Formats: sequence, structure tokens, C-alpha cells
Amino acid sequence: MSALPDFERAAALLRQADALVIAAGAGIGIDSGLPDFRGNEGFWRAYPALGRARLDFSEVASPHTFGRDPALAWGFYGHRLGLYRRTEPHAGFALLRDWAARLPHGAFVFTSNVDGQFQRAGFPGDRVHECHGSIHWLQCLRPCGDAVWPADALRPDVDAEACQWRGPQPSCPDCGGLARPNILMFGDGGWLGARYDAQAERLAHWLAPVRRPLVVEIGAGTQVPSVRRFGRAVLRAADGARLLRINPREPQVERPQDLGLALGALQALRGIEAALQRQGGAG
Repeated sequence: MSALPDFERAAALLRQADALVIAAGAGIGIDSGLPDFRGNEGFWRAYPALGRARLDFSEVASPHTFGRDPALAWGFYGHRLGLYRRTEPHAGFALLRDWAARLPHGAFVFTSNVDGQFQRAGFPGDRVHECHGSIHWLQCLRPCGDAVWPADALRPDVDAEACQWRGPQPSCPDCGGLARPNILMFGDGGWLGARYDAQAERLAHWLAPVRRPLVVEIGAGTQVPSVRRFGRAVLRAADGARLLRINPREPQVERPQDLGLALGALQALRGIEAALQRQGGAG
């Protein structure tokens, strides 16, 4: 008996699931037009001023840069905040949401992305765990306390060519000191993670009764392993768990019952949707 074509097999994995665990890394946003920071070349292509200064991502994405050069640090994060606010999630997000709606336990998102794209695409906030934090929330750089607050009122004014924040930098409402995004950065001992600990607790509570989760891992490679580690933990916890890995560069899977697709997010999700329609729906 010949093996099913990949899209057909992926659709079959979805049809047998009782829940969708969406485990997403940066690769899911590429089809929405978000930059790929993979390696210095991709990072410097997105931020030429940082390339001219030979600053890599780990140097800029650090609380030490906020202390040393806050105009540069806020130039980088302010530009990203504006970009994420303007970006419309691609059609694959809606497909994932529709598939989840047909499953008994729905879906929960685990993502290393800080961009808020899942919430923008209509996923409820109480079904998203942002393991590295969110650019849409702020905290004190020091920090002076445990408070975090929404960045909704912040209007970035950035010289994109120079990657410099113009004007007064965001400040802490409690102490008046410099504020920073509530994101886990490199070498970060001051990140306030209580908001995300609560998200993790909700995820664990949601997972408890799930018996046949399908982990749809999208755009999460080995360079930043948080998402892959989480997916492996789900597979260990439930005998009926299966993994669908969508990654154009690193699609390999370890178990024969799992499947890897060497494709970008949108192409893979559309192919699976077409197979589902041929098979008569997701559930």
C-alpha cells in the first residue's frame, strides 16, 4: 500500500485530533511580510543602520542596550511595534482558527513571537501563551516594581534609516525612569514574566483533558529551540499526540507517526485545507 501524499496525510492527522496545539516561531510571519531575522544577513537587510554598525540581533535585543543607547534600542523596538501594528496576518491564521473551531477542545497557541499576530488574527487572548513576552506591553527598565502596562497609547516616532527614536523615550509611570518592552531579551535579568506565567498555567489546565492533540509546529527551527522543546513535551505527555512540522529548512521529524512538510506556512496550510475539503472537512 503506497503512502498518502503529504497534504492528504496531514489532513488525516488533523481529522483524528481532539485539539490543535499551534506551536509557532518567527517563520509563520514571513508570508505576512514580516522580516526574517535568521542570521545577521537577514537582520541587517531589515535594519541597514545596524548592519553598518555591525550590531547583531543579540546585541540590540538586550536590556544593556537600553541603558547604553536608549535612542537606538527604542528605535529598533519602536519600529517593530509600528510594523506589527500595521501588519495583517496572512490567510493561514484564519485556516488554523477555522480548523480549531471544529475540534472538541479547540486550540491553544504557544509562540516565541512577540508580535501579537495571533490575537490580531482573532485568536482569544486567553488561548495564547507568549513564552518570550509581548511587544504590546511595557515595563520599567530597572525595574522599580512588578507593574506592566499596555503599549496602546505609545506612538512610535522613529527615524527608520538611522534606527533612532526621536523625542522623549517612553518612561515608567511609577518612577519616571526609562521603560522597555515587556519582552525576554538576551542577558535579561529584569524581565517581568508574571503575565506569561499565568498564560502557561492556562495552557497546562487546557491540556490536561486533551488526549489526541495535534501539534502544528510552524516556522520554529533549532536556532531558537523554545517552541520545539514545548512540542516535544506535549508529545511525551499524551500517547495520542501527533506532530505536524511545517518548516522549509528543518522539516525532519523523529517519529514515524509524525509528519514534516518542507514548505512555508501559507503554502502548507492552504494545501492541507484543500486536502481536508477533498476528505470532507476537519472533523
